[in-house]
Amino acid sequence: MKRALKLIGWLTAAAGALLAVAALALLAPVDRTPFRELPAYARASASLEQARTASRVSFGELRAGFGRARLTPELGAERDDPARGRFRAIPLAGYGARKGQPATGVGQDLWVKAIAFAQGAHTGVVVGADALIVPREVAEDAARRVAAARGVSRGALYFGATHTHSSLGGWGRGVVAEQFAGPHTPGAAEWFARQLAAAAVTALDDLSPASAGEGSFLAPQFVRNRLRGDAAPEDPEFRLLALRQADGDTAVMGSYAAHATVLPASNFRFHGDYPGCWEETVETSSGGLALFLAGGTGSHGPRAGAPGLDGAKKMGKALGELTLQTLAGMRLTNQVCFGFVSLDIPLPPLQARIDDGVRLRPWAARSLLRVEPNTLLQGLRVGGAVWLSTPCDFSGELALDLRAAGRVRGLAVTATSFNGDYVGYVIPSAYYHLAGYEPRLMSFYGPQLPDYLADLLQGISSLLARP
Repeated sequence: MKRALKLIGWLTAAAGALLAVAALALLAPVDRTPFRELPAYARASASLEQARTASRVSFGELRAGFGRARLTPELGAERDDPARGRFRAIPLAGYGARKGQPATGVGQDLWVKAIAFAQGAHTGVVVGADALIVPREVAEDAARRVAAARGVSRGALYFGATHTHSSLGGWGRGVVAEQFAGPHTPGAAEWFARQLAAAAVTALDDLSPASAGEGSFLAPQFVRNRLRGDAAPEDPEFRLLALRQADGDTAVMGSYAAHATVLPASNFRFHGDYPGCWEETVETSSGGLALFLAGGTGSHGPRAGAPGLDGAKKMGKALGELTLQTLAGMRLTNQVCFGFVSLDIPLPPLQARIDDGVRLRPWAARSLLRVEPNTLLQGLRVGGAVWLSTPCDFSGELALDLRAAGRVRGLAVTATSFNGDYVGYVIPSAYYHLAGYEPRLMSFYGPQLPDYLADLLQGISSLLARP
């Protein structure tokens, strides 16, 4: 009996030792090194300084072109045909609660829309999709197609998404991607990339003399801070950039911070949510193109005034009507400042957490998160407007800080999310210690990333402020 107890004791001790070793191998304390002391920041700052040595902003005649391509897939095909967007079945992207079940139909068509800008030899293209995000694999494939067709590089493509949670899924690989986009569907990413490229190429082929103007309106009644409630601010401003070609064709680019989550997880029909209804309202009245880019969606939820489809229609129509009123009073000019900056930056080490102060080591986190060691930040200037792209659910609170700094420089600054990569939620570092979906589960890179990205975005904005 004593020998058996002794053996059990040894086995228990050995098991405990193995667990301790495994914990040491897998886990580590959260690294709270100030962001300016990170090796990644030194390399990113050097890249930004290098960009300062080149003239990034010019003044002169603007040219613009518009394009679109349908993103809605055809369901019920006998076999998958990604080149034509035909699939036997495909899931919706947006809610893990759908558990990867396939879409059942179409409530509203999904689109990719593009606006190309050019001045002299400088070109930039904004490509927005009625989609949850623009995944990196999809963006890179689309960029290769555009480069092959028209010679425009990835650095000149500014991607964005409406963030509708009722769009094309099946494009992701890995645990996290498939949780939100449904099971990987061969061909879904190809179809997505084809349509992004098709809209961009159409816009580039449509380039012609155009006038531009920027404006905004406040719509606090449609947005809320879903993380902190009334204890924290929200971004209530709806930003607009309007274009009119010499022949009269028009386009408007709009951005707003509220999550496109008016339609619930119980919806299984493709739909653009309130941004799709905004686009539809503006296009029906103006006869032009309306492109929506999700703004600082981090922590920002919608106040639709009604649930489900009725709410999406109500909110989208109201925002569309406010847009049309604002457009009527905007002044457009053909002679503008134009600039485009694309900054390839390193990311800090992954810090996926299992508790407030405990994280998985980067090698373990990478087994769950398919991310690269670098990402893009971009800035587009047209006239007095600067649009900044981010690879994440960027915080509306951080966007307010960027806008305030822009006003000091005489610029109207807009920050958008989902620029062809995804690195999680980026919300104020003061919220990092909180439990919950945004600050804990979806903050992948530690407490430094918000200030790190905000600092570099301020640098890009400053760069674009130079005449």
